[in-house]
Amino acid sequence: MNLPQIVIGTFILLELSNVISLYFNPETKRGNSIGVFKAWEKSKNDPEMHYFVKYLVNWVAGTKLIFIFLLVVILLTANQVTLNLTLIALILSISTFFWRLYPLIRKMDNNNEIEPKNYSATLFLMILVIIIVMLTALSISLLIG
Repeated sequence: MNLPQIVIGTFILLELSNVISLYFNPETKRGNSIGVFKAWEKSKNDPEMHYFVKYLVNWVAGTKLIFIFLLVVILLTANQVTLNLTLIALILSISTFFWRLYPLIRKMDNNNEIEPKNYSATLFLMILVIIIVMLTALSISLLIG
């Protein structure tokens, strides 16, 4: 296994743990699940809203599964060029967190709608580290050939 394969494989495991949390224990505050949002508990007071929120949580989990399975196929069959392009695609798509999701979660954090406090900063750092690891693996892969 080369460096891009190791990084992509690790990302697959990370995302798979999130999918398992979303499907089987969405209330947890671990694994980047939905339990950090106070709105999850509030939605239980309105069954119509709670079913809608549960639908969206399961939709996210299902969508993540699509990408996980595609990444597994790439991991098992791709040549080096495709692995490098996969890292670029992952870096670009994960980076959209900073454009759309981070402003929202930071606002919710500032409004005391997330537990634990400052979770948005933790998530920011975690996503940044993932991107840096992918950029590093891509750079090394391109330098080595």
